[in-house]
Amino acid sequence: MASDTRTGDVGIFDRVARLYDLKPATRRRKLAPALALADRDVERVLDVGGGTGQGVRSLDVPEGVVVDAAPGMLAKAQERGVEGVRGDAARLPVAEESVDAVLILDALHHMARPEAVLGEAARVLRPGGVLICLEFDPTTIRGRALVTAEHLFGFESRFFTAGDLAAMVRAAGLSASIPRAGFEYTVAGGKRF
Repeated sequence: MASDTRTGDVGIFDRVARLYDLKPATRRRKLAPALALADRDVERVLDVGGGTGQGVRSLDVPEGVVVDAAPGMLAKAQERGVEGVRGDAARLPVAEESVDAVLILDALHHMARPEAVLGEAARVLRPGGVLICLEFDPTTIRGRALVTAEHLFGFESRFFTAGDLAAMVRAAGLSASIPRAGFEYTVAGGKRF
């Protein structure tokens, strides 16, 4: 991430890329309630900070692209048949209003400038499209344990509650809802026509 002063997480992900798919993948059923909020057919999906492309691969869409800052992750995505583009999530190398859905799954807490990332997601969404953010609630018992574990591992993670993330999505100019609550929650942002 060229514009970020914080790059520790990118280096860690680059080093663990070959092992990344050993973690449980996000399943379509977790994303379905948020996908249903799109007011258009979802055919072109951008998986921001998508690593090996697990998220976009779960959707079975005609076109899925991963944007990630870790070259090792992109290499694994491409090995799995997913187009990958190296880029900064806060300055997406994607045209305005060019995708039907933006996924940010288990990734926003690793990004140095989350507000800028959400603004970029809003910029690249077509009207009627949907932003889907899957994150973890740091106020739950499991969330507090996750925060501690990530920091001990060396990540510079910054977690948000579902309400705080929904407010950030609204500030980016999208409608916001929380279709899935709990330790692992989903915030969806819709772009109006």
